[in-house]
Amino acid sequence: MVLTNKLTDSVTPTPWKLQKRVLPQHTDHAGVMWHGAYVAWLEEARVEALVAAGLTYVEMTSLGIEMPVVSLKINYRHALCHGDLVVLESISSCPVGVRWPWRCRMLCEGQLMADASVELVMVSGGRVLRRPPSHLQALMNRLRQGPVITDDSMST
Repeated sequence: MVLTNKLTDSVTPTPWKLQKRVLPQHTDHAGVMWHGAYVAWLEEARVEALVAAGLTYVEMTSLGIEMPVVSLKINYRHALCHGDLVVLESISSCPVGVRWPWRCRMLCEGQLMADASVELVMVSGGRVLRRPPSHLQALMNRLRQGPVITDDSMST
């Protein structure tokens, strides 16, 4: 079983993808995406990946589990502007201690516009958990592995 986990973790996972369009509410007066909008998109990408893996964030919180952000870094490489269609590619990595790292790239027409790293911790009852509860372990493994690619999804 340990060998299986090491093999799974050593393979680069397929990123979770979310497509967004820069809307007027995301921009400043010059039509450039406001820096705070990036943070909201990063959260949406993580929450949608969780849903795709099999659990909504509402369901997770009803189990008494939260995953607050404890660290966030964004590298702004090129400005996103009103009307841009952006693909967020997110990868959840193996936990480092109690921290769950995520990486996200924001691409517009294939060009890297921004990349981010986010670290979360799993909390229950106000206490940081050293590892996920057993009933969430398989879900967290699915998040790290990324979405399942099928022949149907490759043709779209």
